[in-house]
Amino acid sequence: MASMPLGPQPQPPPPPQAQAPPSQQPHFDNDLLKRHRPDMDSDKEMSAAVIQGNDAVTGHIISTTIGGKNGEPKQTISYMAERVVGTGSFGIVFQAKCLETGETVAIKKVLQDRRYKNRELQLMRLMDHPNVISLKHCFFSTTSKDELFLNLVMEYVPETMYRVLKHYSSMNQRMPLIYVKLYTYQIFRGLAYIHTVPGVCHRDVKPQNLLVDPLTHQVKLCDFGSAKVLVKGEANISYICSRYYRAPELIFGATEYTTSIDIWSAGCVLAELLLGQPLFPGENAVDQLVEIIKVSNIIYAKTIYQGLFCSNNHEIMCELGSWYSYSGRNSMHESKLYGF
Repeated sequence: MASMPLGPQPQPPPPPQAQAPPSQQPHFDNDLLKRHRPDMDSDKEMSAAVIQGNDAVTGHIISTTIGGKNGEPKQTISYMAERVVGTGSFGIVFQAKCLETGETVAIKKVLQDRRYKNRELQLMRLMDHPNVISLKHCFFSTTSKDELFLNLVMEYVPETMYRVLKHYSSMNQRMPLIYVKLYTYQIFRGLAYIHTVPGVCHRDVKPQNLLVDPLTHQVKLCDFGSAKVLVKGEANISYICSRYYRAPELIFGATEYTTSIDIWSAGCVLAELLLGQPLFPGENAVDQLVEIIKVSNIIYAKTIYQGLFCSNNHEIMCELGSWYSYSGRNSMHESKLYGF
């Protein structure tokens, strides 16, 4: 969710219409909006409101409904789409303002295959933690081409760790150590939560997916588009996680890995906070291993050569030492206990 002003600039809202006296105006329940979260029953995902959307991204108003369950009143809520703050193969993320409350939110809009449920939505419904981005509610929208889009309405956090690092780099400065400690602890705390409570592996931990509130310095994990609940003995794709933060077992093509791949990524982020630049800036998979060898100094060229042409990657992994091996990495709970 990198914050960058792409796309057309927001258009001003239409002039206000004459309003009825306060006694005749419909009452908007702010408490309902604050406490509303999507139905935890995953079988009811498609029961979220479906609205006729607008092909444009910014400068238009989106209206949907919340409530209507467990005796709660059903209410209409409207958002003014203001600006695009992130794009990718997944879709777009745009900043919007709730017209009823004035609250700023982030809305992630992704193309939804009608045949399947959205894994990111299912996982975000399970999570509730100060260091994990919060899902407020969701709705589906359609376009003139009859495409179906899922809209995830989340709390808005204005900055990313990536932009914070760029800020210090532009001034030829290193991030103050007190902030490195503060941010790292929160990253570990958020990962410890998702690894244990819902049992989720993020699989794409990087500065761009770490949101930072510049006023409170609170850090939140975001973008669970690659996340998954890992099941022991069940194969997963190995081509996952951004290259600079990709664990060695993934580079070797391992398909049965654990949440320790997030621990590797978090360690790479920690190093980047200290150095002001990526620790392992490889240009491709082989170069990535070369960068790791330069730093770790524990992997020999012969072992790497064997690993690249060996069908049993697990045996090669066992020879690379505890620092390199996923089994030797501390858990997030253990990592939180270390001072530096």
